[in-house]
Amino acid sequence: MSSSAHPLLSRLALPALRNWRPGAGSDPESASMLLIAVVVGIGAGLGAVVFRHLINGIREFSYGDVAGWLSGMGGWHLLVIPALGGAIIGPLIHRYAREAKGHGIPEVMQALELRGGRIRPRVAIVKAIASSVCIGTGGSVGREGPIAQIGSVLGSWLGQLLKLSDDRLRTLVACGAAGGVAATFNAPIAGAVFALEVLLRRFGSVYFGAVVISAVTADVVAHYFEGDSRTFAVPQYVLNSPWELGLYLVLGLIAAVLSVGFTRLLYLSEDLWDKIRVIPEPAKPIVGGVLLGVLGVYTFQLDGIPRIFGVGYETITAALFSELTLQMTLALVFLKMLATVLTLGAGGSGGVFAPSLFMGAMLGACFGQAAGLLFPGIAAPSGAYALVGMAAFFSGAAHAPITSILILFEMTGNYEIILPLMLATVVSTLISRKISRESIYTLKLSRRGVVLQQQQEVDLMQRVTVGEAMHRDVETVPAILTLEELSDRFAHTHRTGFLVVENGNHLVGVVSIGDLERALGKHDSETRTVRDIATTENLLVAAPEEPMWVALRRLGIRDIGRLPVVRSESDWTVVGVLRRIDIIRAYNHAVNEHALEQHRDEMLQLRHLDQTGLIQVQLPANSPVVGRRVRELSLGEDCLLVSVRRRGQLRLVRGETVLQTGDQVTVFAEKPQTEILRKQLLGEAPMEEKTQNGHVRHCEVSIPAQAEVVGRPVRELQLPQDCVLVRVLRGSEIILPRGDTVLQALDRVEIFGVDERLSEAEQCLIK
Repeated sequence: MSSSAHPLLSRLALPALRNWRPGAGSDPESASMLLIAVVVGIGAGLGAVVFRHLINGIREFSYGDVAGWLSGMGGWHLLVIPALGGAIIGPLIHRYAREAKGHGIPEVMQALELRGGRIRPRVAIVKAIASSVCIGTGGSVGREGPIAQIGSVLGSWLGQLLKLSDDRLRTLVACGAAGGVAATFNAPIAGAVFALEVLLRRFGSVYFGAVVISAVTADVVAHYFEGDSRTFAVPQYVLNSPWELGLYLVLGLIAAVLSVGFTRLLYLSEDLWDKIRVIPEPAKPIVGGVLLGVLGVYTFQLDGIPRIFGVGYETITAALFSELTLQMTLALVFLKMLATVLTLGAGGSGGVFAPSLFMGAMLGACFGQAAGLLFPGIAAPSGAYALVGMAAFFSGAAHAPITSILILFEMTGNYEIILPLMLATVVSTLISRKISRESIYTLKLSRRGVVLQQQQEVDLMQRVTVGEAMHRDVETVPAILTLEELSDRFAHTHRTGFLVVENGNHLVGVVSIGDLERALGKHDSETRTVRDIATTENLLVAAPEEPMWVALRRLGIRDIGRLPVVRSESDWTVVGVLRRIDIIRAYNHAVNEHALEQHRDEMLQLRHLDQTGLIQVQLPANSPVVGRRVRELSLGEDCLLVSVRRRGQLRLVRGETVLQTGDQVTVFAEKPQTEILRKQLLGEAPMEEKTQNGHVRHCEVSIPAQAEVVGRPVRELQLPQDCVLVRVLRGSEIILPRGDTVLQALDRVEIFGVDERLSEAEQCLIK
């Protein structure tokens, strides 16, 4: 590890380490989490080393041995090799793990958001093979997405093996990603920040220390095998003149626009490839490889090197040393962009970080050379602008300014150009967020209907306030009440304690039946009042606006059964009392609220399924379906009636359910048919209209007794993307599944999703 990184690394890691107290049950960052984070870091570091050697081996074989066999083709062998790579990765991904397609990070984020960090272990193996083949045969993608996904799978697998909570499981996923990035780019600080800023999307994680330790451990492992070397060797550029900051600001603006354009072009490419039905899904990477080869041949003819192939670090280094011409750098910005969207759109596997750095470096080098011609006395060498452009472009695409700045520092070791780097990166981030609220990672999720939480996830007991849970009917006793009167009050109410008030309802203390019994044995009991025997000092109270977990912690301090609730910290007017039974009810309420939110997320995801639409219609009196049973409806093969809401109550959909006027029905169908169905349900079109057969349907799967899913909750299922579990039929009972619904043998499970994924979903349920 380079000495220049030590001070900042110490400032990040040491405070987190000081917070670890082994054996402190209340401290979430326990010694066990530290140990597990180290194990994940070791695994991620080893995975990064193996992955890098795998890429190098495939590249040497492809452009050494295979290129030698095809030497008679001249430069046209560049057309064949990427296509051969596509012939391997297409069937591999299609058959074994669809999640391995694309750049990987959105799939990790989706697992963190919707599945508590649970990822299928096979994804790591398929991702490693597919990405190494893709990159090694010339695919225009990077290493960071695959290795982050591989490290995340390792953390997820270990957490599931140890049966850790969802919160800790998510942390281990972030640990794996941080370790993978750290080991791949020799950047432990940036690896940790990447996991926090991009994956967890917060820096206040209680497991911040675990993420840092995992990243450092992975980096140490990589250093042991690979040595201590920078990813890029860069001259020590400096700011020539304060006026030059204006040029870097303009560079940030341009980087923002182009990075957003790259993001949109990438997903436009995916959409176009998805719409091509004449080419089988496994064969699309072959066609994409041929088209990529055409671009490779063109760049080869420019200067004898297919610079758009692979990660392109050699070309980036040339730009950092100002070795490329203005025309070449300008051409490479757009050629690399086109090559990357072709590779990923056609079904390739790899990350977008390296292509973003490549395009940023070419943009910066081009801008720097133009600035040098226009302002020869102000502009620095073009390599300085290439360095800044790398961070600005990636930050504009990923909306991750801190990661962008830190990773450039660690990858280059150049800290002299910090002001231009920070200025261009922040400007690029602000402008790109203004143009598009979604980053290159989150846009893929929003298109699937996955809405990421913007705030930190809180404990269930923080979802309910004391005011919502407290008991408002409070019995109090005046402070001036005699002990004889207090004894009568205890006898009539059968209570064990009262709140003591004065001046209306102002709390001054609490009195228990034990206090009374001790006082009655004394000689002056006849003259004493409640105030004399009550506890009036160090009272524990709660306020209505406080979250329940705060009140629960106060109850545990003295092991008491109830807590007075006062109007505010400064106004001790009694407004209620919080009892243990109220806490139990509050917890149940919080669990139900959380379940509703999960259901909402699933509905949002369904709403964005490819080729499908969601219809929600309130049935009028003239609707042709009113008075008919659900089993009698002719909605078409690719239409599914999901729910019926009647007078505010959600009803289970059965074949015998009779639809009534005013029912709000929810139906999923192919997008081209949604408007027809809406008209049919509203009575504006005859029900005899038939919907066309399409690519979305539902199926029913019976779970055998020996299936692995028996006894497991629904949230642990690893169903393929674009498949959703709609309901569970158990005997004559119909169950709307929640995350904690446990599957049983012989359950009949109804799944809705893309036709080509349903067979994979069926295998997941019966194996």
